[in-house]
Amino acid sequence: MVESGREWFEVVANDHRNGKSRGTSCRTKAGDCVMFMGEYNHTVDPKGRLIVPAKFREQLGDEFVVTKGLDGCLFVYTSEEWHNIEEKFRNISMTSKDARKFSRFFLQEQLPVNWTSREESFFHQFLREYANLTKDVVLVGVLSRVEIWDKDRWQENTYDEDEMDEIAEHMADLGFSI
Repeated sequence: MVESGREWFEVVANDHRNGKSRGTSCRTKAGDCVMFMGEYNHTVDPKGRLIVPAKFREQLGDEFVVTKGLDGCLFVYTSEEWHNIEEKFRNISMTSKDARKFSRFFLQEQLPVNWTSREESFFHQFLREYANLTKDVVLVGVLSRVEIWDKDRWQENTYDEDEMDEIAEHMADLGFSI
């Protein structure tokens, strides 16, 4: 059990022992929450369908939201998490030009998605084009979301140790330490 400011939550690890894959879920006072973790390699078929790892499917539920992400990937959120993000957008000042641009970027092409079968999901052409998802993809769990990357773009965005040391120092300057 972990205390986090105003709320407590219990973290339950689910080790799948298949290399890099690891899923985690948690329970808060308000109910269950989802934490996505792990890296999975898959392919998009010519119809734009993607087989999503079983652990992610379970955590995403029957409906989820896909939107453009940062760095040229797609962000995938549970419906509940997307609702929280919408609330954040409702609360930002629209007098800021950057806030308006940021809102448009995330909200103009987000769409709710349902499973087309037990294992696969269809991603619309405009989202696949944005993220350059043509064949080989990497799905990465990043706590509250799943990121879907073109495999080549993902490899370009992974970091070497020296670069990660610099990033860790910058994160410490922002008040985040591990």
